[in-house]
Amino acid sequence: MPYHIGFNQKDLGINPPEIALLSGEPERSRYIAHTYLQNVKLLSEYRGLHSYLGYLPNKKAILTATSGMGAPSLSIVVNELIQVGIKKIIRIGTCGSIQPDVSLGSVVISQGALCRQGAANDIAPIEYPAVADPFLTVALVETAQKLQIPYHLGITASVDSFYEGQERVESSANPNLQSWLLGITNQYRNLNILNYEMEAGTLFKMTGVYGFSAACICGVIAQRTESEDIIAQDKNLAVERAIKVALESIS
Repeated sequence: MPYHIGFNQKDLGINPPEIALLSGEPERSRYIAHTYLQNVKLLSEYRGLHSYLGYLPNKKAILTATSGMGAPSLSIVVNELIQVGIKKIIRIGTCGSIQPDVSLGSVVISQGALCRQGAANDIAPIEYPAVADPFLTVALVETAQKLQIPYHLGITASVDSFYEGQERVESSANPNLQSWLLGITNQYRNLNILNYEMEAGTLFKMTGVYGFSAACICGVIAQRTESEDIIAQDKNLAVERAIKVALESIS
């Protein structure tokens, strides 16, 4: 029994899932399971890492699981998901845009990540590429086009901290950033990086080292060229779009 996720391979039945939809929020994992899947079974709620087994209308088994916030938590969950037989993972997350044309409510499909994450450095050297599976990524793009959902394909900045690491000073308890972080968002913008988030880089390094497939799609809920704020009224639309693209891509 893997210690953290709270279930093992036997709990997944005689035709176990090979695909997991991974969300940071337990509420999102529960929503996906009870809105889009059939014959849903709660596998575990241990440590707030809610996991559900369910089935698509075509009877394909799917796992919808929770990674928690940030790369250290995700690295634990992904390691244990691989132990119970998962072979493909799609992260369904949220992000902040750092490009003016990446609008609120759209989705970002990450083809790779600038990986500034300590957990990733434990898995592979800093120079090791953090890249998504090309086939899963193309499937997400083609589905977004089919569903006419506004999407952006490109490079994501994956960083460990939500406030300092994403150069938030107005909304943070700490307005005093280290000097190397001052102007980092504009530097990334000039590198044509699309967005900030906190997990994809480590997930992508794990795919290369562990030998599974992974992709990432995030709903845009903050427009950092305008404000540090998360725009709550756009979150539901952005997340719903990301979920629909991911599910349609694996159906």
